[in-house]
Amino acid sequence: MSLWHAVVLAVVQGLTEFLPISSSAHLWFFPWAFGWSDGGIPFDVALHVGTLFAVLIYFLGTWVELVLNGLGVHYPGSASAEQVATNRRIFWLLVVGTIPGAIVGALFERFIEETWRNPGPIAAAVIGVAVLMIVVEAMGGLKRTMQDVHLGDALIIGCAQALALFPGVSRSGITIIAGLWRKMTREAAARFSFLLSTPLIAGAALVEVPKLLKMRHEAGGVDISTSTLIISVVVSAVVGYAVIGFLLRYLQTKTLKIFVVYRFAFGIVILVLMFLHRGAAR
Repeated sequence: MSLWHAVVLAVVQGLTEFLPISSSAHLWFFPWAFGWSDGGIPFDVALHVGTLFAVLIYFLGTWVELVLNGLGVHYPGSASAEQVATNRRIFWLLVVGTIPGAIVGALFERFIEETWRNPGPIAAAVIGVAVLMIVVEAMGGLKRTMQDVHLGDALIIGCAQALALFPGVSRSGITIIAGLWRKMTREAAARFSFLLSTPLIAGAALVEVPKLLKMRHEAGGVDISTSTLIISVVVSAVVGYAVIGFLLRYLQTKTLKIFVVYRFAFGIVILVLMFLHRGAAR
């Protein structure tokens, strides 16, 4: 894989991991549409390491407080007992919410990769989630904040996150939808989504990155240099960090309408190219 292709995919990953438009669909789309070499799931996960750094750095202060408070440490010293208790509750709710995605990933990731990493299912997922966005936006009554999240919310949003293993769904998209369905504000739903994604992305990286490094030294493996891999991760992290800040600010005053329009357009493009490819192959 050339440096140019790797960097383009890194930018794509940084842009699409946190915007509700599906990073997996876009990482699949560019090699498929333009005939580039495909690093497959291991390279995709390596790019996710960049966005993992982005979300960890962006929410570093939040994570320090959540983890320490969750483990019973009163931090910072100036925090009220109520705030510490809230952080402890949110920390353990994030732990609970991570479980569904971890179980589904462990059991079905390879099956989903082999079965659903194709244009038809991906286009259907891209468009289907856009329809769900329209539905939840029409419900209204979005008033609940992060402080209002409870066990039922964590379980439902966590189960929604498990669906993000299907290419085209979008981890942020489906979890934000679940949060809106639970009457959370858009900004609160996005914030909880980003925090909830962190453990699963980290777990996937621990499993897949060693595979990528091993494949680079095998015959027929992924052809990518160490420098290209490092540059790709850094680019993904920088772009992802900027996108997190943008989306949290955007959703304070805006709806998901622009992402609905984009998903419909993207899904239609995939379907059109799919039929053109099939026609050319005959």
